Amino acid sequence: MVKRNTEEQDGYKGCYGLAAPGATLLYLGDTADKLLIVNKEGLATLGVNFNHDKLPDIVLFDSTKNWIYLIEVVTSHGPIGPKRIVELEEMFSKSDAGKIYVSAFPDKKEFKKYLAEIAWETEIWLADAPDHMIHLNGDRFLGPR
Repeated sequence: MVKRNTEEQDGYKGCYGLAAPGATLLYLGDTADKLLIVNKEGLATLGVNFNHDKLPDIVLFDSTKNWIYLIEVVTSHGPIGPKRIVELEEMFSKSDAGKIYVSAFPDKKEFKKYLAEIAWETEIWLADAPDHMIHLNGDRFLGPR
């Protein structure tokens, strides 16, 4: 396991602490340092070939629910749109875990800029309202597609 910067990891806990309490952090990267935290063994167990160029900014796994949380921090790559879902579905196709897609924004102003690009059946988290999530899914609250 590669571990580089625990302060960065702590900064993202607001997002995944709300949606996935107790989940295991498998990957944390950003545009400046693609490999802040990498758990290659954990990713391999889920059938994921490690390719940091394609992984979302944060990958979490909740073994009790068998859910993978795929989180994009919008300031680095943009939100999870329909094309990105296809890419991630392909990358995680060998895993039987349910996939949850989350776009993380710093605030509502930034969220509004990208609203038209965000895919349905995904989740939204805002850093300036860390205790809340926005669900673009209609028929269910929070769960895999």
